[in-house]
Amino acid sequence: MRARVIIIGAGPAGLTAAYELSSAGVTDVVVLEATADVGGLSRSVNYKGNRIDIGGHRFFSKSDWVMQWWLRMLPLAASADSANPDVEIAYQGMRRRLGDAPAARESDEHVMLLRRRLSRIYFAGKFFDYPLKANLDTALKLGLRRCLALGASYAWAKLFPRRPERNLEDFFINRFGRRLYLQFFKEYTEKVWGTPCERISAQWGAQRVKSLSIASALRHALRRMFRRAGAGLGAAEQTSLIERFLYPKYGPGLMWQVTAARLRERGVQIVFDAPVKHIEHAHGRIRAVRVSRPDGTEQRFEGEHFVSTMPVRDLVLGLAPPAPEREREIASGLVYRDFVTVGLLYRRLANRVPDNWIYIQEPGVKVGRLQIFNNWSPYLVRDADTVWIGLEYFCREGDELWTLPDEEMKQLALTEMSKLRLADPAEHLDGVVIRMPKAYPGYFGSYAHFEELRRYLDGFPNLFLAGRNGMHRYNNQDHSMLSAKRAVEAILGGSSDKSAIWSVNIDDEYHEEASTAP
Repeated sequence: MRARVIIIGAGPAGLTAAYELSSAGVTDVVVLEATADVGGLSRSVNYKGNRIDIGGHRFFSKSDWVMQWWLRMLPLAASADSANPDVEIAYQGMRRRLGDAPAARESDEHVMLLRRRLSRIYFAGKFFDYPLKANLDTALKLGLRRCLALGASYAWAKLFPRRPERNLEDFFINRFGRRLYLQFFKEYTEKVWGTPCERISAQWGAQRVKSLSIASALRHALRRMFRRAGAGLGAAEQTSLIERFLYPKYGPGLMWQVTAARLRERGVQIVFDAPVKHIEHAHGRIRAVRVSRPDGTEQRFEGEHFVSTMPVRDLVLGLAPPAPEREREIASGLVYRDFVTVGLLYRRLANRVPDNWIYIQEPGVKVGRLQIFNNWSPYLVRDADTVWIGLEYFCREGDELWTLPDEEMKQLALTEMSKLRLADPAEHLDGVVIRMPKAYPGYFGSYAHFEELRRYLDGFPNLFLAGRNGMHRYNNQDHSMLSAKRAVEAILGGSSDKSAIWSVNIDDEYHEEASTAP
């Protein structure tokens, strides 16, 4: 089979690329998806009417193009808040006006909801603001002695910074001080990534934490204090929905299911259960890809241009003829962090909380985060009288957690919820285990040599890398979409320059979560 553009992967980047091409009149497009569903990490898993959001996805972006793209796919449902045309959503210092009152209704199937954001840290049996805030509540929970020690440690780090920053440990200590790093960052980060902070590139911190610092936290606290003081004077804060975000009614997968349906209407073909095994190239250009089919056969797709969102490691190792030895060595050394979600259904929780998700920094448990799906959208839960929880475990494909049988994995999750004093096992109704390979690209292993690999792949003029795994970059969903947009612009413009794609999320200070978490 032959097409003008072959897109590998039906996640946010792949489907965005297909949609932008079709919007420009290019419908001779084939999307090859390894699984049986669209959305990638942004898909929603339906288990007996209860939906799981893999990893948690808040729909907010600094990019007006992305925000408008989302709302064209899923219009905002009318509510008491969203019906005000002057209302804004505000998130981590950024604001977006919602515009005219929405025409959609919450009873409609394909709509976006306006949701309240709350994430906290669970440590020593207490809840702390997330990200950590420099305020009285935090000080009272930590205690005066610990606060003084943290302050002294921070001052020392500012007076005597570690230079150069050789690794993530140096980055965190320079930014927060050694004591705060040991208290809130080191153990959790190493649980997430499965490797010591001193072996992770400092570039990861620059990529994800960016503008977060003690100084910025203090400035934020002061701004909030003065805004509260001026609220009685008719401050603009009255028309702002602080810490709220957009969210598809049935989870993030709804966005990509609607996108896929529109692509089919335009004649774009999406082939499921078609993992790419070989990428053929000749005379400096990619010529075709070969995929495995469920019946054990192979199918070949020729194309003029190729957009790849598949893991870089698999792409390089799948080249035919093989890539040079040096590039294969670097690709083989790229590391990924994998992910297991355990969904637990309860009649009720011992401690019902309003959080979207909770970061678990309590020692003695393996769970990294909790999601309370009821608080993301009530439509994620079949029975409103139950509580639907997702426990997130970070692991590596093939390790002890990854290979633990489902029943034992569910028992571990039940035990840890009880140990955290958040739920009584007697209230448990049902559960499910979902494994997500290559969820997070690692900034260790052979990553220090990634630029060599990038230069080699960019040398194929008709190959464009996009998305989180496609670029081996810790992008958010909106960054993945922007990288796809720029890949399409290059294809339509007849350009082989990839620099605009790689510039996405370099100077951008916005992140869905400025944190150590995936």
